[in-house]
Amino acid sequence: MHIAVIGAGYVGLVSGACLADFGMRVICVDKDKEKIEKLKKGEIPFYEPGLEELVKKNIKAERLYFTTNLEEAVKNSLVIFICVGTPSNPDGSADLSQIKEVALSLAEVIDEYKVIVTKSTVPVGTNRWIKSLIDANKKSDVAVDIISNPEFLREGAAIE
Repeated sequence: MHIAVIGAGYVGLVSGACLADFGMRVICVDKDKEKIEKLKKGEIPFYEPGLEELVKKNIKAERLYFTTNLEEAVKNSLVIFICVGTPSNPDGSADLSQIKEVALSLAEVIDEYKVIVTKSTVPVGTNRWIKSLIDANKKSDVAVDIISNPEFLREGAAIE
């Protein structure tokens, strides 16, 4: 199975590396070109026990890739994980601007059925909102399903 992971931060990178280690072909996407170039070399931008080894192993096994090209990643994947930041707004609500940006970007490039997995921490109802954004803006008349798989990683033990 081919999987795209949008967002190569802590959640996205750990998720992508672990999925690759289970035998999936995973392409991690991030807008940060410098980060992607480092990840292609197996250089991890933060410390998580076992992650660097896992990333290098799966790059070598050609199961884990990194790119800044969202369209390339989406076109070659059935499942798309959204792993972008949702920091708190001053009022305590989740800032969903990065989720919205991803949803609108996906609408531009999806041209066949996809399963979109929300891994980011989001409030109840966000999946319906993502689906409505994609459906209202997609260029092709294709179905998408949105599911939730919230992250519950514990830093320092995420690989376990």
